[in-house]
Amino acid sequence: MLQKNDSAPNFTLYATPDQKISLSEMIGKNVILAFYPADWSPVCSDQMALYNETLKYFKQYDAEIFGISVDSKWCHMAFGKSRNLHFPLLADFEPKGAVAKAYGVYDEAEGECKRALFVINKRGIVEWSYVSPAAINPGADGILDALEKIKK
Repeated sequence: MLQKNDSAPNFTLYATPDQKISLSEMIGKNVILAFYPADWSPVCSDQMALYNETLKYFKQYDAEIFGISVDSKWCHMAFGKSRNLHFPLLADFEPKGAVAKAYGVYDEAEGECKRALFVINKRGIVEWSYVSPAAINPGADGILDALEKIKK
């Protein structure tokens, strides 16, 4: 798993059926990557809903959040619409889990992303990372603490 001061590997993933997002496009902004196991699972639904409610706080730190799982862009679109999410969900679908593997948070046994968080600064350097047990919503406190430290 990537740790503080590691360079965040660039990636390009689908955010919608016809739009891709690259991490390199975010240079100059703080970035939160929230890897999660699967759309529609109860814990993932709660976690993404929490981040949706926390967006205004993330924006205060000039931060963009992206959810990432191995679900397809179509699955993400349906999940995001059903939960009224206002941030992109990125499909680490093909090759399956390639970005999660690059960040060291792919669960080979389950074939899905681990529940992991990364806060990346405006220069593309990891400031904070955390892996939560799959059944536990890690909340937003660690993210906000990391963003506050970047701000100082």
